[in-house]
Amino acid sequence: MLMDAKPVIIPTSEEQGFKMSVQQLKSAITPRTKAIIINSPCNPTGATYTANELKALVEVLLPKKILIIADDIYEKFVYDGTVFTSIASLGKEVQEQTVVVNGVSKTYSMTGWRIGYAAGSPEIIAAMDKIQTQNVSNPVSFCQKAAVEALLGSQDSVQKMIVEFDRRRRYIVNRLNAMPGITCSLPKGAFYVFPNVTGLFGKKWGDRKISNSSDVTDFILEEAKVAVVAGLAFGNDNYIRFSYATSMVNIEKGMDRIQETLKKLK
Repeated sequence: MLMDAKPVIIPTSEEQGFKMSVQQLKSAITPRTKAIIINSPCNPTGATYTANELKALVEVLLPKKILIIADDIYEKFVYDGTVFTSIASLGKEVQEQTVVVNGVSKTYSMTGWRIGYAAGSPEIIAAMDKIQTQNVSNPVSFCQKAAVEALLGSQDSVQKMIVEFDRRRRYIVNRLNAMPGITCSLPKGAFYVFPNVTGLFGKKWGDRKISNSSDVTDFILEEAKVAVVAGLAFGNDNYIRFSYATSMVNIEKGMDRIQETLKKLK
């Protein structure tokens, strides 16, 4: 925003695992392209790039000197034997052309503490620091100490959390796929599911007609008292997003409410 940059969105589909192809990347690049953001595992789809997929993207980006911004915030949340790969780990040349951004909000459930960090070339980090210090005075000192302990201390709790998230992931996907008008693929990473709700479009709810993802989320919120996010907010109006970063009790209750509420649609 400070540079008056124009964001270019590369649309992906469920059929391609919500991951951009090399050809899509090539087609989106222009002489004005300065940087690309890669979020893997991804919010909201859970899409996770393999090392080979990232290497193929790097072969396009390196010669063009396009800065790679690697959003690795969900790095620990991978399932089914999926291996997380940071694009910055693919060689010294890639590392020098990449800024990695991460934080403690997801892995350590320290969301409200607002602690994040970045790693990149000294020149870029120095420039980021100049802007940062003019916008935020500093993170609270005890939050910094807690973040250091979280990063350097025992990771046993993280592994327990991943096992539990995997259980919730499978449960919520199975429940959603059993509901009429909804289909949901099993995500490989993060802690969201992104079900397709086009099967609900055209149905009526009282005197209102469901035509898009916002209508679906309004219906679920008002009738089932469950809060979900419209896919329109993420660029795809055919989907809605659920988070399973809550207790299994809440997930079961939410799924029961939605399943019962869907019976009201005509």
